[in-house]
Amino acid sequence: QVQLVESGGGLVQAGGSLRLSCAAEGPIFDINDMGWYRQAPGKQREMVASIFREGATNYEDSVKGRFTISRDNAKNTVYLQMDSLKSEDTAVYFCFADARTVAFMSYRAYWGPGTQVTVSS
Repeated sequence: QVQLVESGGGLVQAGGSLRLSCAAEGPIFDINDMGWYRQAPGKQREMVASIFREGATNYEDSVKGRFTISRDNAKNTVYLQMDSLKSEDTAVYFCFADARTVAFMSYRAYWGPGTQVTVSS
């Protein structure tokens, strides 16, 4: 079974920085797309950033220029560097990975349990 292990959330003042990490563990054959969603209280979950195996990236408009996503394919790990944080970035951040396993050779989405990011103004 594939598991996503997240780390790096916490409390930070507005204007500060945090770095999230997410490692995919288990019988992984390969991972196509990896990235992060977030969900603030009372709001729908939204995509924050994603990165394909070859390096192409996508960002939600409000984080462009402030957040940077990267990945280490050898470690099945994705990172999210968050700079110039704003109070509206406060949310639970969920890691995802579109992965194939040795036993099931079709891509499916796996999700982490979520990590809280709180930005105080």
